[in-house]
Amino acid sequence: MSTLTRARCRAQAHPFALDAALAAGVLLCMVAGSFVDPHGPEGVKWALRTPDPLSLVLMTLGAAAVVFRRRAPRTVLALTGCLSVAESVTGDPRAPVAMCAVIALYTVASTTDRPTTWRIGLLTMTVLTGAAMAAGPLPWYAQENLAIFAWTGIGATAGDAVRSRRAFVQAIRERAERAERTREEEARRRVAEERLRIARDLHDVVAHHIALVNVQAGVAAHVMDKRPDQAKEALAHVREASRSALGELRATVGLLRQSGDPEAPTEPAPGLDRLDELAGTFRSAGLRVEVARGDEGADLPAAVDLAAYRIIQEALTNVRKHAGPDARAEVSVVRVGPHIEITVLDDGTGEDQDHTPGGGHGLLGMRERVTALRGTLTTGPRYGGGFRVHAILPVKTRTSAAQDSGP
Repeated sequence: MSTLTRARCRAQAHPFALDAALAAGVLLCMVAGSFVDPHGPEGVKWALRTPDPLSLVLMTLGAAAVVFRRRAPRTVLALTGCLSVAESVTGDPRAPVAMCAVIALYTVASTTDRPTTWRIGLLTMTVLTGAAMAAGPLPWYAQENLAIFAWTGIGATAGDAVRSRRAFVQAIRERAERAERTREEEARRRVAEERLRIARDLHDVVAHHIALVNVQAGVAAHVMDKRPDQAKEALAHVREASRSALGELRATVGLLRQSGDPEAPTEPAPGLDRLDELAGTFRSAGLRVEVARGDEGADLPAAVDLAAYRIIQEALTNVRKHAGPDARAEVSVVRVGPHIEITVLDDGTGEDQDHTPGGGHGLLGMRERVTALRGTLTTGPRYGGGFRVHAILPVKTRTSAAQDSGP
């Protein structure tokens, strides 16, 4: 930190001491100027003179008032203005008491708005200059009278310029702080969205595969003694489901890798092209699943394809968990104009709080996926028993639409 910067910081920390030093300097200048007579004898331009005692008193009072210029700027301006008028009327020749009024006018202009500065500045210039021209001992056109007019104008202009610069710097600082807050809020929002997305993926993967593992493990335990072949088959399904779960978990967690980490898995995210495989895993777990598709050949964006797969996966997982052992599920995927409609029905009779709308993380995750794509999701019990999940997803998302409209 430079010496000038340290001095500025120290002065800002002690403004009253700075004003006292300024007042002392102004008083010294006024007293020194009072000993100089610019109108000396003939042939002499400058001469020494003895200042009038009243002028010394007026100068001392004006300097003392300057000490309080920050605390009461308008009061100090009024007081120094009155002292300047009194000095103009009584001084012979006049001492430069108007210097205090100029400093007070500068302080007022730097702490108020521009219209007020114009009004107070014009009033001060008019009163001081008019008093000097009308009641002073010198001719009205004397350079001292014109100097009062010029210096008061300079004081008001300088104070207004300082106020404008201070306001400009403050506006820039506030704009920078607001932009920083906006960046932080945007970063927090993106982190929250990414956390929710990863949580949905993890829930979909874990809930689906763990449900299948649980079912097959129960079957193996039930038939282990009487039908070892069937138990062996059930354990094979457990192994396959756990392998798939580990693979999808590895792919999901790979999204969290940093750029310098080892290469993440490159297996593509699942989509409707794996719907038959998905249905097969549930059939192997004992759930009767029928699939009807009317979207053959539809080219879906990756986000829509993944969301459709996850919705069906979660809906079938809920059927297997909550609809009862004899439930039957129907999956329908149909392309209707600019949308693709997904319907999962079951005829189960089981009751569970998590199978009601908003009752568990599965339905919440489905709703978040659909909302993110600007689609609609309807879930609820069917008339006569069972449950219905119906999702409508736009085939073109905002990202794909922007890419299609690009050059």
